[in-house]
Amino acid sequence: MTTQDSLAHQVFPLSAADRNALPALHDMFRRFWSAPLVKTAPRIAYDAFFATTPPSADVSLHPSTDAALPGWICAPTSPIDGEALLFLHGGAYMMGTAPAYRGLVSQIAARTRRTTYILEYPLAPESALPVAIDRAVDAVARLREYNGKVGLIGDSAGGGLTLSTLAALSTLAQSGNVSAAVVFSPWADLTLSGASMRERASLELLLDETALRAAARGYIGNAAADDPRASPLLAIPEHLPPLLIQVGANEILYDDALRYAHHAHARGHDVTLQEWAGMHHVFQQNVEQLEAARHALDLAAEFLHRQMGSRT
Repeated sequence: MTTQDSLAHQVFPLSAADRNALPALHDMFRRFWSAPLVKTAPRIAYDAFFATTPPSADVSLHPSTDAALPGWICAPTSPIDGEALLFLHGGAYMMGTAPAYRGLVSQIAARTRRTTYILEYPLAPESALPVAIDRAVDAVARLREYNGKVGLIGDSAGGGLTLSTLAALSTLAQSGNVSAAVVFSPWADLTLSGASMRERASLELLLDETALRAAARGYIGNAAADDPRASPLLAIPEHLPPLLIQVGANEILYDDALRYAHHAHARGHDVTLQEWAGMHHVFQQNVEQLEAARHALDLAAEFLHRQMGSRT
């Protein structure tokens, strides 16, 4: 742990159990992403990949009937009243659906005991910047209509969208609508300027710089990659809620997490960075196989309990 005046940067070592589990998991990744479906139907393949996370038995899943909150709802047994979470899914802004994320998000809902909404936001290239941000801002406002506190969570591109949404809320003087935020491996810099993009490419199993550049072009539309709405790293907002950033040490987006944490801390924000040795992009998905995934989700829940002022 760092000193009071330094960024809170926690590094967790690779456990013996995870060291033994990773070879088989990595082999599964290679076989899955080399299958023909990935090229012929990438959106279907992406959903199939994320749908492998098992749902929590303590959480019920059902589609939202609120037009302002399209997507799915993960409702834990005996939820904390008056508090809710909004989850923004990853997929490079061009893939991913709420149903595919029900397993992972139910794991979060179970640990936090907060009803969690998975937002079905418009994907690129059919919809470009700032449509997804506007949808997320509206969804936060809707949740605040009937909840005293709202937390925001996102992974990968959804983590970047979370940070962009927080910036938009700051600009709109609505920062108080979010009590705390958590991001897993956020894609915060669509210019791909982080040194880890190249320095950690040999360790990366799930992402590719060329594919990310193509996805960024579809998402930004007529804007530029350095537009702060697309790359929230480039313009830390004046107001941010307490923020937890989690990242794996072996991913090319490592520097997106590291730089955002340092820049936000430099602006005086309450930010914590948690890093797991030997871990890949959004390793939290692999709750069945990895101790690190379960540990990270437990810590995310503890952070939300602490910052939102309620405990299970």
